[in-house]
Amino acid sequence: MRSPSLLLRPRSHWLLLAGYAICICSSRAIAQDIPALPSLREQAEIRQVWLQQRLETVLPRLMRENHIDMWIVPMSEYDEDPVFPALVSPNRFAARRRTIFVFYDRGEDLGVERLALGGGSEGGLYRNLKDPYDETRILYLEPQWEVLRRVVEERQPEVIGINTSTFYRKFGGGLASGEHELLKRALGPKWSARLVAAGLLPVDYLATRIPEMMPHYRRMMQVAHALIATAFSNQVITSGETTTTDVEWWLRQQVHDRAMGSWFQPSVSVQRRGAAESGIFGMSDVVIERGDVLHVDFGIYAMGLATDTQHMGYVLREGESDAPAGLKRALGVGNRLQDILMSQMSVGRSGSEVQTAALAQMNREGITGKIYTHPIGDYGHGPGTTIGLIDRQDGEPRSSIRLIPNTWYSIELYAASRVPEWDDQEVGMPLEEDAALTAEGRMEWILERQTKFHLVR
Repeated sequence: MRSPSLLLRPRSHWLLLAGYAICICSSRAIAQDIPALPSLREQAEIRQVWLQQRLETVLPRLMRENHIDMWIVPMSEYDEDPVFPALVSPNRFAARRRTIFVFYDRGEDLGVERLALGGGSEGGLYRNLKDPYDETRILYLEPQWEVLRRVVEERQPEVIGINTSTFYRKFGGGLASGEHELLKRALGPKWSARLVAAGLLPVDYLATRIPEMMPHYRRMMQVAHALIATAFSNQVITSGETTTTDVEWWLRQQVHDRAMGSWFQPSVSVQRRGAAESGIFGMSDVVIERGDVLHVDFGIYAMGLATDTQHMGYVLREGESDAPAGLKRALGVGNRLQDILMSQMSVGRSGSEVQTAALAQMNREGITGKIYTHPIGDYGHGPGTTIGLIDRQDGEPRSSIRLIPNTWYSIELYAASRVPEWDDQEVGMPLEEDAALTAEGRMEWILERQTKFHLVR
């Protein structure tokens, strides 16, 4: 792939067409090496089964754990609650005008009743209520609030949960202020007095994975790893010509061409001997040269799930067949910090407790680094406890949430080491791999982690 700067030279139009042809040929050449995901239609069928399983198994347990008799989730089109994608079928992209979901716990024997006031039945998973004055009409706008009040009065819930948490506001505070006011007005003083913040109910519902997701998620990670391996190879990089920006857009295009999404723009950077100013995360928008250490941060979105991966590469110098020993040792130190962190992660511990213990062990072992790990799943930066932020190594409020089983985490961190072959220059190893906290309480890599550099020859 050619540097965009070449396009400014004479015959730029032909260079552009040539570069485009190279890109197409390269895509065809590597297509057989990249694992394939199911078709979009097949993905939707799989995700519909997941939705039913989450609504029937995860939601009732969490409502009871949070002592919520009824959970009301109202929203309007293009102002959806963050929990919306986990409540609807995969072919539902937005609330229609207004949608009000009502979940009422009828007890262990009868289970949780699911009602939709507006919108659809989501493949028969909700009972869709109609206009009380004309059952043949779809329920829209003002009649919805009248029906909601009737639903509440008929069921007489003691505790009504709504998504107004201020502490868990990222995923537990999704009820828009206008919808909140209309809700209280519709329910009146008696029922409004029973409204409480649903707290961790929406947070844990979004965070909890079901076992059926794992094989497909592992396949997604295989795709991500394969794309990185190809990006950090001679199929994409020509030293002295290709820029880090070229590689970023190659990755973005590959994701698009495979009917997947990107939840953030891929980033590629280099650390270079003698360029200490590049820092731990390297320099971006530069031409890649021999001897450079490469870093990529790459996430894909498919099947309603997000991945997040950071890997390291090395561009071999003339005569080299592998990265220098000092760089390989530095990568090993990063792997050791991963082990330290995962050994401290267990069910019931808060993110703060995990971070404090992991940093203490890191310091005892003489490792220089930082930990900034986050949950992942329906969202890239998902709901649940964070384990440090890159600019907050001494504690973060959301880290008070405790780890629960059946959740996934991006083990994100960096370790920095002095490299003898680089005149003792400090080189960073920012790494990120997705891992699972299993139902049995074990931390396990979802796919093998990186322990060797991707090599560009």
